Amino acid sequence: MRGLVVYESLWGNTEKIARTIADRLSVHNDVDVIDSDNAPASVDGYDFVMVGGPTHAFSMTRASTRADAVTSHSAPHQPKRGIREWIGELETPEQHFPAATFDTRVDKPRLPGSAAKSAQRDLRALGFELSARQESFRVHGYAGPLVDGETERACGWADAVEAQFLAVV
Repeated sequence: MRGLVVYESLWGNTEKIARTIADRLSVHNDVDVIDSDNAPASVDGYDFVMVGGPTHAFSMTRASTRADAVTSHSAPHQPKRGIREWIGELETPEQHFPAATFDTRVDKPRLPGSAAKSAQRDLRALGFELSARQESFRVHGYAGPLVDGETERACGWADAVEAQFLAVV
C-alpha cells in the first residue's frame, strides 16, 4: 500500500510523531511524510492518509493561534497553512478511502479538546473512512519534549491503524 502522512508542527514534536509513524508504516508500505504547507490537494495515488497537528485552543490551529505560538510562546516555526486549511482545500476522494488522525497536546494541565478529533470530523464530512480511533500524544509544556514513551506509543498506534487499513482496503 502507498500512504501519506501529513503533519503540522510548530516546535517539532508533532513532526517527530509523524515521522515515527511514517517510519513504522514504511516497514510494509511506501509512505510519504509531508508538512501541511507542502501537502498535495488530492490523495490520488495513495491508499490511505494519516493527519496530525498540535492542539491549540481546544482544536486544530488557526492562523491566529499559530501566530500567538510564535509571539507569545517562542515557537520556532509558523506554518503558513495548518492541517485545518489543508483539509479545507482537500479534494473529496472518489472512492472509499481510509484515514486516521493524531495530535500532540500538553500533558499538564489536561485540557479538553483535540485537534485529532476535529480533523477526524472534517475528514469524515469529506467522505473519508475513519474506522481507527484518533490518538493524542503528550508533550511537556508548549515546547516539549515529548513525554517519555510517546514515540513507542506512536509505533504501537501505527501498527494498530495499519491493521485496520488492511482490513478495509
